[in-house]
Amino acid sequence: MALVSEFLGQLTLSYGAEEEPKFPTVVPVRDFDPAKDAARIETAIKTKGVDEQTIIDILTRRSYEQRREIAFEYERIAKKDLITALKAALSGSLEALMLGLMKSTAQYDASELRASMKGLGTDEETLIEIVCSRNNEELVEIKRVYREMFKKELDKDVAGDTSGDFAKLLLALVQTKRDEPSNVIDYQKIDEDARCLYEAGVKRKGTDVATWISIMSQRSVPHLQKVFERYKSYSPYDMKESIRKEVKGDLEKSFLTLVECFENRQLYFANRLSEAMKSKGAKEKVVTRIMVSRCEVDLMKIRTEFKRQHKRSLYQTIAEHTKGDYQKALLSLCGGDD
Repeated sequence: MALVSEFLGQLTLSYGAEEEPKFPTVVPVRDFDPAKDAARIETAIKTKGVDEQTIIDILTRRSYEQRREIAFEYERIAKKDLITALKAALSGSLEALMLGLMKSTAQYDASELRASMKGLGTDEETLIEIVCSRNNEELVEIKRVYREMFKKELDKDVAGDTSGDFAKLLLALVQTKRDEPSNVIDYQKIDEDARCLYEAGVKRKGTDVATWISIMSQRSVPHLQKVFERYKSYSPYDMKESIRKEVKGDLEKSFLTLVECFENRQLYFANRLSEAMKSKGAKEKVVTRIMVSRCEVDLMKIRTEFKRQHKRSLYQTIAEHTKGDYQKALLSLCGGDD
């Protein structure tokens, strides 16, 4: 018995620090030969009119680590940088997608964030999607890589590019102060947080946004899921309806994204993909970003949620709303029909 209780004790201890399981559609290929792949890509690029299919077949079916090895071999064989060669050979959405695959998930997120804040005007949509949908671990890694790539601090760039409560919320998230999940359910704290959210919003005139920000940026996700359930016993509206009533604009979008991701992150991405493809002239930037940034993380699960929610597969939807080589690359990243 002593052994069993000791074992159970260890189980509960490790609970909070566990990594989220991954559900990738792109995994390392077996019998990997980077030199052979590099030579095939070099031939494909040199072909008159460029053999895009070969480039797609190789780069969308290798893991990031394998793509790095291919790039190393390519430089050795072709005496030039693979990324420069891809830029010269490809164009448009296909180019953006392939160049995205040459970065790690965190590097890709960091460069998307940087692009959303660089130059005139801010691309709030991208900022909200990335900052509000990434978990603590992902954000810590994005910040580290951002500093490495751009010699700047992500929080300073966010602060310089946004304002008001919207800026406060994004900064609170970027500071990654979220609690780790605990295996002890604190019902009193759940009740207290639910009541605080209600009293800071629907119950009063004007919204105490600071309280909303601190609860939503600091509590663990499992805790918040229970808070939103409990919230319904105080408020006539659920949390999402309350957000829509209380705040507007980018702040509203950010809070809604957070709540959707706390409830079911993969469903959030599935819905984003569906919306982006429904819009006239598929919003290719959004589609590319989700497919590239999630293909080695949880795209398999996003596919499942997509089918459940939209009654047709992600694969069929991509096939219907995109075309050409870009479509082929997306379908390959999708990894199959459901």
